Amino acid sequence: MSEFTEQLSVAPMLDWTDRHCRYFLRQLSKHTVLYTEMVTTGAILFGKGDYLSYNQQEHPVVLQLGGSDPKAMTECAKVAEQYGYDAININVGCPSDRVQNGRFGACLMAEPELVAECVSSMQNAVKVPITVKSRIGIDDMDSYEFLHRFIDLVSKAGCEHFIVHARKAWLSGLSPKQNRDIPPLDYSRVYDIKQDFQHLAISINGGIKTLAESNQHLQHIDGVMIGREVYQNPYMLSLADQQVFAKDYVQISREQVIEQMCAYIDEAIKHGPRVWHIVRHMLGLCNGLPGARKYRRFLSENAGKEGADSSVLRQAFALTGVPQDVA
Repeated sequence: MSEFTEQLSVAPMLDWTDRHCRYFLRQLSKHTVLYTEMVTTGAILFGKGDYLSYNQQEHPVVLQLGGSDPKAMTECAKVAEQYGYDAININVGCPSDRVQNGRFGACLMAEPELVAECVSSMQNAVKVPITVKSRIGIDDMDSYEFLHRFIDLVSKAGCEHFIVHARKAWLSGLSPKQNRDIPPLDYSRVYDIKQDFQHLAISINGGIKTLAESNQHLQHIDGVMIGREVYQNPYMLSLADQQVFAKDYVQISREQVIEQMCAYIDEAIKHGPRVWHIVRHMLGLCNGLPGARKYRRFLSENAGKEGADSSVLRQAFALTGVPQDVA
């Protein structure tokens, strides 16, 4: 089994888990593994922008890669390794039409031989782990035998870590948003996969909302991936190092997070991003505090203005009613 393990991770979420979001989440937990948004092979190989840059403080950080051409996937894996990513994850779980038209995402579950070819080629070219994120099935191909065969073929090609979203995906008839909620969760199927493939690292994803739930899952499998709940209630991560990773750390306060992010903002906006591009990921930080709504509203109304700086975040936080220990 790979040395690279992920007891707790934050799911790759398009338009959400960008570099600013990941830097923010890293302030809350030192050990939770962070994922990039999905980046396609075309963007890396032919795009004009730099889609792979990140802050070194984000480690451990995994690149999620979208594609299905073994040659292109391998070239991108080499580039990602040069950037220093801790692992490269292949997207075999996203059900959107755009992803299907590009022949990657959940539709690849129907082509385990192709996924295996990508894994084998990539793993032979780089030293970092190549992992796979999938569903438990697609459309009417949702038997346990179908999932078992997929895991078996792809693992024999060199993949030692699978993250399984415990819902099947409907490739037609449901939107990506509906695919996150409507197909029923089947955690036991993921547990059964772990029993059948005990030499592999198996992580579970889908509908998990608390660290307590995460620890319950960790009695059966190797890792838990949380998505929307972390994004909407990010401060839950401030206890992850203690409660999931059993580290003897003092919980970081919201005030400390604000202070660290203010320093980050003032440096970042020198290079182009507006304050809103950063603080939009922080809207949920004060959930549960008396002035949380005022905090969100102030940021929404002011962080996008020309000339805004970190003082906007400080002013918003002052509305929460929390005693201010930051300047």
